[in-house]
Amino acid sequence: MNSNDPNYSPLRDVAQNPEATARYLADVQRVLLDIGRNLETLALEIRVHCRDTHVAGDRFYDAWLRAQPVEKAFKDVLKHVEAVTKGLEKGAYKRRAHDEAVANATRKRKEKELERQRKKNPQPLQAAPNPPQQGAQGQDFDYGGPTSIYDLGKERSA
Repeated sequence: MNSNDPNYSPLRDVAQNPEATARYLADVQRVLLDIGRNLETLALEIRVHCRDTHVAGDRFYDAWLRAQPVEKAFKDVLKHVEAVTKGLEKGAYKRRAHDEAVANATRKRKEKELERQRKKNPQPLQAAPNPPQQGAQGQDFDYGGPTSIYDLGKERSA
């Protein structure tokens, strides 16, 4: 594309290619994970500093109580950074799944149309084969044979 074009957007090319989108989101995720590690270290240092800051006349837990809102704020920030990185992974997966769904859409439509045609115009059923004779030799009585001793016939009685 031409960078002089007023409609030019560098992310448009990335958005059109699922592999490029995955690479871009992986780069952003890598940066966020690095930022997350730095924020974890910062949160630990702030925790130590805030809990060690005592004022004259404090009880032993007053510094701890003053530190709690600050620690909670950093904990929330870390939780949100982690959620964003998970969201980036999910977004890359959904982008790839979208392209696969688009690629398979025409095939699925054709299959559905064939199924509709089969339901509208069912093939005529073939006639069932003639059942075997009751008196035939070598008949298998396990399946489809007599169901009671009264159905055995003249040759075999109880």
